[in-house]
Amino acid sequence: MRRLLVLALVLSPLAACKGDRDKCEKAARNYATLVYWGKAEEALSRLPESERANTRSKMQTEFDTELEGEISTITSQCVSANNEDMVDCMIKAKTAAQALKCAGTIEPGQGG
Repeated sequence: MRRLLVLALVLSPLAACKGDRDKCEKAARNYATLVYWGKAEEALSRLPESERANTRSKMQTEFDTELEGEISTITSQCVSANNEDMVDCMIKAKTAAQALKCAGTIEPGQGG
């Protein structure tokens, strides 16, 4: 879940003003989901078809558990950062590449 740590660092406190908590949580959840499943689907596609459903279910449980354990901290950091443009971008993102671009953390081979 390195992605959640990256998100937390991206949204770390940068300003004294406060952002919208609901929008921050929505942005954080969308970012984490898109980035995690963007990578996970690549890995799942390399597995035999017979193993995919079971592995996807296990991955979903692990992802949900980690996200729920960290979402409060990430949301608080986002609220403190008060970066409305980044939050709006992350909410609107539909792909992992778009989410990474919003956060300014494009990885090699991800493109825009």
